[in-house]
Amino acid sequence: MPPTLIRILQSRIMAILGLIFILTGLKWGSMLFVVRQYEDVIVTRFGKAVRIVTSPGLKVKLPFFDKINRFDKRVLAWDGPPTECPTKDKLYLIVDCFARWRISDPLLYYNRLNDERSALSRLDDILGSETRTAVATHDLVEIIRVTKGREPLRDPELEKSGTVLPSKLPDIQFGRGEIEKQITERTRQKIADFGIELLDERFKRSKYNPAVAEKITERMSSERHQIAARFRSEGRGEAANISGQKESEVASIISSANRDALKIEGEADAEAARIYASAYSAPDAQDLYLFLRTLDVARSAFEKDTTAVISTNSDLGRMLKSIGVGVKGNGLSVGFTPRASALPEIKRAFSALKNS
Repeated sequence: MPPTLIRILQSRIMAILGLIFILTGLKWGSMLFVVRQYEDVIVTRFGKAVRIVTSPGLKVKLPFFDKINRFDKRVLAWDGPPTECPTKDKLYLIVDCFARWRISDPLLYYNRLNDERSALSRLDDILGSETRTAVATHDLVEIIRVTKGREPLRDPELEKSGTVLPSKLPDIQFGRGEIEKQITERTRQKIADFGIELLDERFKRSKYNPAVAEKITERMSSERHQIAARFRSEGRGEAANISGQKESEVASIISSANRDALKIEGEADAEAARIYASAYSAPDAQDLYLFLRTLDVARSAFEKDTTAVISTNSDLGRMLKSIGVGVKGNGLSVGFTPRASALPEIKRAFSALKNS
């Protein structure tokens, strides 16, 4: 660097110019501020508002004396704490609400609330109070339901079978949407004095108090148990009816079958008797029948070493005598013992009878 330039930079004039330049920069920096598109600015002097700036751009203020207060003019959110409220029909609900709001009058908002934290606190008080009042003046069904004249979905086949009982939903006069509008209008009137515009308020969630929910669950369970018990009772009655009809039909079928069997047996016996009577009506057939019956009696009565007392005048006695059976005694009754030589003859007679 040339010595001449060094001497110039080290001179008092340049030092003074540099100091002036720095002071000028600080001055302009304290005099200028930027207003963004989404905010309003209130310029205060010694705590008192002197002007409101709403248009965006680079603005000028009095340095060291003016203070910049920025306020968001976008839509802001409010999310209140869950509030326990009694309904008109004495049921306790825990209602959780949310709302959307914005600053409508920055100067009034600054004078009454000053910042967003104060605004949210005031919204908690007013919206919470209005919500409790609205819930307390309406029944539970008005807070839960939205549409009027709603009909439940039905299955005609299930209703005919008795599995699902026909039901009808209770009608409503206002509904949740209308109640939310009432809360919004009442709150809007109260917070207008704070420079705030309430755009909308909605129920985020509504649920029963845990103790109430348990009681309602028990009541619903009891009702379902009663319905189930009725269905089971009807089922048992229907089963008994079907079982009775079955036993009656079985008894009728068995009785009819026994009657037909006895009828057939009677007809068969009558036909057999007729055939026997026709077969043995001739004299020769009668003698043959008498002979065969006598042999049947002899076959059944006499075995080996059999002792019998029979009349000599009976057919059996005469037949035994004719085939060579020894007879002891005389008169009406005799005792006899078959000779060993007579047994083969009796067996041959029986065999011939069996093969005939």
